[in-house]
Amino acid sequence: MTAQLTDTPVAVSLRGARLAYGDRVLWDGLDLDVAPGEFVAVLGPNGSGKTSLIRVLLGLQKLSGGTVRVSGGNRRIGYIPQQRAVDDTLTLRGRDLVGLGLDGHNWGLGVRGRRPRRERVDAALAAVGATRYADEPVGLLSGGEQQRLRVAQALVGDPEVLLCDEPLLSLDLHHQRVVSDLIDARRRTARTAVLFVTHEINPILPLVDRVLYLVEGRFRIGTPAEVMTSRTLSELYGTNVEVVRVRDQIHVVGAQHVCEDEPHHVVAES
Repeated sequence: MTAQLTDTPVAVSLRGARLAYGDRVLWDGLDLDVAPGEFVAVLGPNGSGKTSLIRVLLGLQKLSGGTVRVSGGNRRIGYIPQQRAVDDTLTLRGRDLVGLGLDGHNWGLGVRGRRPRRERVDAALAAVGATRYADEPVGLLSGGEQQRLRVAQALVGDPEVLLCDEPLLSLDLHHQRVVSDLIDARRRTARTAVLFVTHEINPILPLVDRVLYLVEGRFRIGTPAEVMTSRTLSELYGTNVEVVRVRDQIHVVGAQHVCEDEPHHVVAES
């Protein structure tokens, strides 16, 4: 069930949330409140239900139990999908892709404001530093340039909640930091709540307020310092996981033995 929040400072609220596919339970009893302007990283191995959580918040996936509420309903949600390869023959211009955030898909559909559409698109392009290639075909742009446009598309509707599903995939370290900083700037200036699914924790950990870590039906919620510990991750994975501090970084070693698709986390020290 999806409902709209009223008279509350909470942007996203899950209560007793359960998601299961047959006998397989991804998570159960999940209580999570995300405040306006809060940055929450969603971590865990492949198959733990990270993207499924995003789908629940988008209204594309029903909970098996419990409730979910999103401030403003899904008209006030911005969504940044995973980086995908784009056919180099695609002639859609950058500004047209961004404009879809106002009138071309379910998130932001029918958004209305005082500013004309062109002005709002131009402002979103400027905010992510994409003005110079706004009129170029999307298929001819680099992966980093395309992802900037996807960020602009997600922000053009002035969202109260920004959902990011692995937005750093296939980006080099520089562009990971650029995209992360753009998202962080938005939440700080507009108090947009951010839920950020990622395996690339290093570029965002300095920005993160809390972590939701999902593993095989279990989860932990807390600050990075509370969750990213040997004890907590060992309990989640059910095996020994070592969190080692080396200078200004934390290396998480051992989780790959539980799920071969789970990479080492290398994260900045909080």
